[in-house]
Amino acid sequence: MTLVIMAAGMGSRFGGLKQIEPVHDNGEFILDYSIYDAIKSGFNKVVFIIKEENYDIFRDTIGKRIENIIEVQYVFQTNDNVPKGVEIPKDRVKPLGTGHAILCCKDVIDEDFLVINADDFYGRDAFIVAADYMNNSNNENEFAVVGYIAGNTLTEHGSVKRGLCESLDGYLTKIVESSVEREGNKIKATPLNGSSEFYVSVDSLVSMNMFVFTTKMMEYLENGFQEFFKNENVDLQKGEFLMPDVVCDLVSKGMATVKVLPTTAIWQGITYKEDKVELVEGINKLIEEGIYPDKLWN
Repeated sequence: MTLVIMAAGMGSRFGGLKQIEPVHDNGEFILDYSIYDAIKSGFNKVVFIIKEENYDIFRDTIGKRIENIIEVQYVFQTNDNVPKGVEIPKDRVKPLGTGHAILCCKDVIDEDFLVINADDFYGRDAFIVAADYMNNSNNENEFAVVGYIAGNTLTEHGSVKRGLCESLDGYLTKIVESSVEREGNKIKATPLNGSSEFYVSVDSLVSMNMFVFTTKMMEYLENGFQEFFKNENVDLQKGEFLMPDVVCDLVSKGMATVKVLPTTAIWQGITYKEDKVELVEGINKLIEEGIYPDKLWN
């Protein structure tokens, strides 16, 4: 089983490349804990999607210490990897989106794969749930999304972006990408598409961009990327081809189904600088409980 880690984006709100921000005294990064949990859950290959200019620092700080434990591959997300006839402005720095990131992996993935963000701490249970699904699924047009309890994914330091999951009989019907924050016993959600804000309970399920895909997804992404640029309203300077949009489009057209996999895992991450203290405390607690060794790779 393959773990795909999207690490090509810079953490603008955090103020740097937070994927390689140490979160433990021994120099471990958030990425290390995700990879460790994946290995413990049966994954045997990891693919890093990065910017080409970050290759050396990623290899030196992360890749080299796990290369003898799990198969490692690197894929570069570049803005010139687009359909013929499309010209992206040369001064564009921002990557072309998460859907494009996954598409950049098509030549190195021949098996089912799990996608995660580099800068989110997902928790062991989420990987166990995903691995169990992958070991028992055999439908190339059925994907899955790991659903977190919304209240387990918030920060006290501001709003966060979450994909609110709407489902029927355990299958996804829609993802509403929103800016969310706690208000009393509920969560206020402000959709990123500009529609009216609404409230959900703290036990609603949200997507943290942790998806299980079969290789069939590459075909859908390739076709979708072509269609993306046919839209004359696409902003070539800022527009993004986003994975959740592709997933929802496939579901709405009946081309694929997406199983919602609930997890009890608690998200931790560094959306804001103030979050780091709580993340470090959380990891130290898990180490004290014996979930992780003090030195991951020794």
